[in-house]
Amino acid sequence: MKNKTIATLAGALLAASATAFAGGVPKDLPYPTSGNLTADQIAQQVYFVNHFYAMKNYAIVKKGRKITTLILKGKGEKPTTITLERYLNNDYPPDDPIKAQDLAIFRSGKLRGTGMLVTDYNDDNKSQSYMIWLPALRKIRRFAQPAHDDAWGGSDFTFGDVVLRKPKHETHELLGKETFNDCLGYMEIPKNQRGRYTRNLPGPACEHKGKEVYKLKSTTKFKNWWYDYRISYVDTKTFADYRTEYFKDGKKIKIIDRDWKDSPLDDPRALFWGYWYGKTLATGHETWAVIPEGVSVANGNFKRKLWSEQTLRKIKR
Repeated sequence: MKNKTIATLAGALLAASATAFAGGVPKDLPYPTSGNLTADQIAQQVYFVNHFYAMKNYAIVKKGRKITTLILKGKGEKPTTITLERYLNNDYPPDDPIKAQDLAIFRSGKLRGTGMLVTDYNDDNKSQSYMIWLPALRKIRRFAQPAHDDAWGGSDFTFGDVVLRKPKHETHELLGKETFNDCLGYMEIPKNQRGRYTRNLPGPACEHKGKEVYKLKSTTKFKNWWYDYRISYVDTKTFADYRTEYFKDGKKIKIIDRDWKDSPLDDPRALFWGYWYGKTLATGHETWAVIPEGVSVANGNFKRKLWSEQTLRKIKR
């Protein structure tokens, strides 16, 4: 298998000094005590939120009939679905070489019975490692970190969008503050195209309208890249990035919207995913990852051995 295959599997799967910023985002990044933040500091806080560093672990589990569903739909085509569970662990001491581990188990669709374990390291220059359980072979395969621009499961998200892009990969500029006055994007699926996992989908998320956001411009440092810069609309209190717009040659080419939900934890940055919605404007292809209410777990009672080869080998097809 090459990186393209890894991307397909994985896709079915959310105030420091300048010196610290250059090396990576620490898991103990403090909540800002002042509202006068630089663009770099805002970018760090956004990364902190998206990697759930405010929690020891974060999981999206199966609860009754409720399960996370990834929906893919080309323009004029019928949607396809994949369901999954995910377990992210950040509970590793500072002297541990491992910084975090992410386990995904696919429960339906073309990836049913497949599992993937991703390990991220404290050494910011060390690539992530990937272990994938292939049910047809009854074997584990190990792979190198995929490319940033690899498609995440045939979706409108790239590996850079989801896990790989760090603040150091871009230069950041604060364009000011404004009021977010829009509902988030979502996928409209005709009733005659809905199935077991798409019968009871939510409507567009509009509860973020009226909130104050930072307008953050992030320009890629990669040469000849698929986008030149992106603009994110970031909540000034929680640092949730509700919307990111991507631009190439001055033209908007893609949009990713994220519906964030409050968790029971005290840190304002400890948020749950409600859904991710992405659309590639040139093709009209859409992706919608829907996390039902009640399946998100913060600081669950999971043993560390959950994030292991042993768990991958026990996955039932």
